[in-house]
Amino acid sequence: MAFSVTKDLFQNYLAGRTTAAEAEAVAAWLAEPTNQALAEPWMRRHWDALAAAPASIPVAAEEPSYDALLNSLHLKLGFDAPVPATVAASRWQRWAAAAALAGTVAGGGWLLYSQRVLAPQEVATAYGQVDTIKLPDGSEATLNGHSTLRYANSWAANKPREVWLDGEGYFSVKHQPNNQRFVVHTRAGFAVEVLGTKFTVYRRRDQARVVLLSGKVRVDFDDQQRPDVILKPGELLETRDSQPRAAVHKAVRTAPYAAWKDAKLVLEETSIAELATRLQDTYGVEVVVNSPELSERRMTGTVPVGDLEVLLQALQETFHLKATREAGRIVLSDNTAAK
Repeated sequence: MAFSVTKDLFQNYLAGRTTAAEAEAVAAWLAEPTNQALAEPWMRRHWDALAAAPASIPVAAEEPSYDALLNSLHLKLGFDAPVPATVAASRWQRWAAAAALAGTVAGGGWLLYSQRVLAPQEVATAYGQVDTIKLPDGSEATLNGHSTLRYANSWAANKPREVWLDGEGYFSVKHQPNNQRFVVHTRAGFAVEVLGTKFTVYRRRDQARVVLLSGKVRVDFDDQQRPDVILKPGELLETRDSQPRAAVHKAVRTAPYAAWKDAKLVLEETSIAELATRLQDTYGVEVVVNSPELSERRMTGTVPVGDLEVLLQALQETFHLKATREAGRIVLSDNTAAK
C-alpha cells in the first residue's frame, strides 16, 4: 500500500505513532533530496522538542547552545550567512538522535538523508559519463552514467570510511594497516563493508546488486533479522524492492558487471529488454523494443562504449538490430534480413 506523506503523517512519525509500513514510507520520502524543501520547515517546527530531548542522547562534546543550534538551523534554511560545518553537522546529528529516540528511523533512510550535511563532498555523473574519483584514503571509485557518490572531506583513523552511492559504482579500496573498515551505503536496505578489495555496487529502479571481483566483502542488511552475507570473489548478491527477503547469492562471470568502467559493454545471454533498460538508465533516453519476440532475444558479445551513437552503431552491426530515432526516443527493431 502506498502512503502519501503529509504533515500529519510526518508528525505521527516523529512521535512514534506510525505503523511499520508508514514509518518505512516516511523514511524513504525523507531520503529523496527533492523532498528536502518541504521536510525542512516541518523539522524546524519540531525544534523546541529537540531542545528538550533527554540528556542521555549522545551529542558532540562541542555541542553549542540551543540558540546557536536554532541559529544554525535558520542558516541552513538560507535565512542568513553560512555557519561553520561543525555546527551544522552536530545539529543534524542531534536532530537525528531525537528522531531515533522516538522510534522514527527505519531502513537506514534517515541516515542517507542526513549525510547530505555530514558528507559534504558530492560527485555526480551525467547520462553517458564515466568518472573516477580519488577518495581521501587513496581508494578509487568509478561512477557509471547517472550516478552520485557522497563522502566526507577526510576520514578519521578510528572510524569507518563511509560513502553513499546512488546508481552504479566500481570500487578499488586500499587496505589500511589498522584494518579500517570501508562502507558503501545504499538505499537498497543494505550496506557493503570491506577491508581491501575490488567490487561493484548497483542500485537503480527496484534492483540492487553487489559483485565481488577480488578480496572479501560483507553485505550488512538494515533488517537485523537477516544474517549478513559474505561474498567470495566471483560471487553476486542481488535483491529487489518487491521481494526484499528473496536475495539471490550465486557465482557469476564478473566481466559483464564491471566492463563499463573500461568503456565496454559485455553481454552474456542478455535479453534485448534488459539491454534497453541499461541504455535508459545509463544514457537517459527512452528505448522501445518494437516486438515482444525481439525483447526476448538474447545476445552474447562485447561492443565498445563511446557516446550513444557509437554504441548504437556497434549494436546494429554486431547483433543485427536497427536503431531508429523517433520523437525523442530510440526504437529497436529486428534487422536480421540484412545479414
